[in-house]
Amino acid sequence: MAKLRIGLIGLGMAAAPHAKALLDLKDRVEVAAAFSPTPARRKAFSETYGFLTCDDAETIFSDPSIVAVMILTPPNTHLELVRRAAEAHKHVLLEKPLEITQERARAMVEVAEHAGIKLSIVLQHRFRPVSMAFAGLINEGRLGEIASASARLHNWRPQSYYDQPGRGTQARDGGGVLLTQAIHTLDLLVSLAGLPEEVRAYAATSKVHRMETEDLAMAAIRFASGAIGTVSATTCAYPGYPDEIDVIGTRGMARLGGRSLAASFHDGTEISIEDEAAGGAGADPMAFPHNHHRAVLADFLDAIEHGGEPRVTGREALKVHRLIDAILAAAESGQPERP
Repeated sequence: MAKLRIGLIGLGMAAAPHAKALLDLKDRVEVAAAFSPTPARRKAFSETYGFLTCDDAETIFSDPSIVAVMILTPPNTHLELVRRAAEAHKHVLLEKPLEITQERARAMVEVAEHAGIKLSIVLQHRFRPVSMAFAGLINEGRLGEIASASARLHNWRPQSYYDQPGRGTQARDGGGVLLTQAIHTLDLLVSLAGLPEEVRAYAATSKVHRMETEDLAMAAIRFASGAIGTVSATTCAYPGYPDEIDVIGTRGMARLGGRSLAASFHDGTEISIEDEAAGGAGADPMAFPHNHHRAVLADFLDAIEHGGEPRVTGREALKVHRLIDAILAAAESGQPERP
């Protein structure tokens, strides 16, 4: 089978795990060109990974041999770039979040759907073996009916992280800890327990950081089934701790903590699973292995080659955006909000 030709747009910090994944899957995919508007980034990327670069994104969009595009640019650029990919009828693997507002995110999803292209979102926590085992416990009924589902993300980011131009601003990133860091854990929570029906919340910019958006958010959530839970997200928790998701059911409880899944059941049985090393919770946000990014890429390639849908489509990713918006809206209004 011929290799699928792909182009990369955006060669910043987020590009490294994707480049490593592309090298791992070089028997299935070929990087035709990689673009950044910054010459130094193009040079460094080419020297590090051996991929060809170009000095104009149009080189990628206009090449009919390129079947798909990986968009790894800041969130506020996503709508326009996906629109250009759709016009060129190229499938898109897009770094999270979808966009800086839910309205722009919805517009982007509709553009992709109207054009008939695949739009896969990089929410790699769903591809962790421990995450898939957790989903299996729930889907198989091992935990019984869900009584409570909660998520906690206690990361650490030093002030130097937010001193980078545009970092943590509404204009470029669309938000703070919820949209940039916690989106992964919250997306996993939604995939496991469903989208909450009601949210009550607080959010703040703490004294730990000088930044425009929130670095601390707390919420109480209620699901349509009557199950309740909490969300806690921050980048103030020095030196950074693994994310956690707890699900309490009528037959037992399961807890995912970083790379570990532990479950205990009322019948006395227990399960314990260890994944490969996790990371990214501390000062270096890229301190994690790239194997889950490789799984995202393989899923995207499968969808293109076999005609199915990727595991996390743009429309599926809209769910976590709805939850994040509801948390922020509830924090601002002081009233319960519906995602």
